[in-house]
Amino acid sequence: MLRMILSGGASIPAIIGYILSTALVIFLTLPVHEYAHARTAVKLGDPTPRYSGRLTLNPFAHIDYMGSLLILLIGFGWAKPVPVNARNFRNPKGGMAITALAGPLSNLVVAFISLLLLHLVAFIWPAYVLNFFGRLVLYLLSYLASINISLAVFNLIPIPPLDGSRILTAVLPDRIYYKIMQYEQIIMIVLFVVLFLGFLNGPLSLLTNAVWNGLDAVASLPFDLLGRLFSGSRGLAV
Repeated sequence: MLRMILSGGASIPAIIGYILSTALVIFLTLPVHEYAHARTAVKLGDPTPRYSGRLTLNPFAHIDYMGSLLILLIGFGWAKPVPVNARNFRNPKGGMAITALAGPLSNLVVAFISLLLLHLVAFIWPAYVLNFFGRLVLYLLSYLASINISLAVFNLIPIPPLDGSRILTAVLPDRIYYKIMQYEQIIMIVLFVVLFLGFLNGPLSLLTNAVWNGLDAVASLPFDLLGRLFSGSRGLAV
């Protein structure tokens, strides 16, 4: 999207919608993502997030400025990781995996709500009367859903330091997992280089599109039924 903006190929509503949705992700979605980690860890018996001041929806407690910049530039990024002490869990491996999973799940919930609202607006606001503000709302909701799905997919990659690597604790033997984590910093640098060079663009796009299609199919169901009841679809393609 940023490349399209710089080349002049995006409309004004699309540009504003992208900027606003990115701001919402940075100041709303990322805090919700990290709060989900913190709340889950505390519920499972680890008070570390509370003592670290991370059991909050205050965005400035969670924002990582480099990660936020990358979200704006390439659609992928991160917030400050929530500190968790797995030894406080009754089941350390299971607790760590559940805590890690909570963040991406929160992104999928936000994406699904965005798609529901997108279809609602498209259903009640016919295309032939759609004005500048209406198009802006549709672009905003579309980008918000897209970025949240991208964040969820990206974070579920089973590579340190992403959430997917923590989920591996539930299935990998301790010896192998701790061996991998010894090289976390090196793996992280390699991951960023691979992302920068675009080698993961294809697989990530396929996964993101698959998740989008699944969530969108479910979100559109009630409006498809309403359209049939009212004898005419008033859907809108963004």
